[in-house]
Amino acid sequence: MGVDLRRTCGLAFALAASMLLTPQAQAADLAHGKRVFQSCSSCHAVDSDANRFGPTLKGVVGRTAGSVPTFRYSQAMKDAGANGLIWDEAALSEFLYSPKRKVPGTAMRFWGLWTQSEIDDVIAYLKSFP
Repeated sequence: MGVDLRRTCGLAFALAASMLLTPQAQAADLAHGKRVFQSCSSCHAVDSDANRFGPTLKGVVGRTAGSVPTFRYSQAMKDAGANGLIWDEAALSEFLYSPKRKVPGTAMRFWGLWTQSEIDDVIAYLKSFP
């Protein structure tokens, strides 16, 4: 009887855990992403093709690094793009965590975001501006 109780409790725990891991529970928070991005908005636009101090980030997801033709990138960023860096979710996540680790020599003056949830939310926000 003790084994059946442990098995039942184990199944109940697995079911509860799987419910917590549903896509809805892991969905990024666009409103939070927008708030976090506000600290980036002095240098980057997401809702227009205009460059600021940094390149436009409108349509950045899926774009080759260093490829906005009207922006003057650092040589490191141009080289990263020439070597095949595409701003997919994984690459953006690494860059937003530590820009200088992802693209050594980048001119971007940003230390990175601290939490994966902030990073995920900012990426979701960026994806909302194709």
